[in-house]
This record gives sequence, C-alpha cells and structure tokens, in this order.
Amino acid sequence: MNKKIAMLILVLIIVSPLFGVILADKIGYHEPLDVAAEKLGITENNILGYHTPFEDYTFPSLNPVLGYIAAGILGVTVILAIGKLVSMMVR
Repeated sequence: MNKKIAMLILVLIIVSPLFGVILADKIGYHEPLDVAAEKLGITENNILGYHTPFEDYTFPSLNPVLGYIAAGILGVTVILAIGKLVSMMVR
C-alpha cells in the first residue's frame, strides 16, 4: 500500500471519534436505524440471539474514543486482509 494512502487512512481513523462519538453526543445524534429499532423494541442482542463484543464500534474495556479508534483499526485491517486474499485468489 502506498505510504500516503496509509497515512491518510490512519489520520481518518484517529479523527473519526470526533464525528462518531464526541459531536454525535453533543448534538444528540442517533443512527436512523438505531432509532427505528428502538421504536420497534429491537435491541442488538435479540436479533441474532448473541451479544457482540464490538457494539456501537467500541471495545467494552476502553474509553469510547479509544474504542472507536481501535474498532476503526480492526475494521480497516479486516477489509484490507479480505482485499489481499481476494486479489491473491484472482491471480
């Protein structure tokens, strides 16, 4: 991966909690699907019958901002690994 692209991705991951956690809390923003699910009485736990350790893009043991960053790093890593695997299979 190009060094500039990697740095851009890292910067975007680091600033993402500003929009996804800090400002969302300040203005009271909630995801539209979360609002609809709440109105229907659906929780994240009762849809598939199990509890995910990464609810709302956080890690339970971390502060929400750090958890958001860690979840971003995990997500980008998984996507890049899948892309690498698919490109190797296509060759």
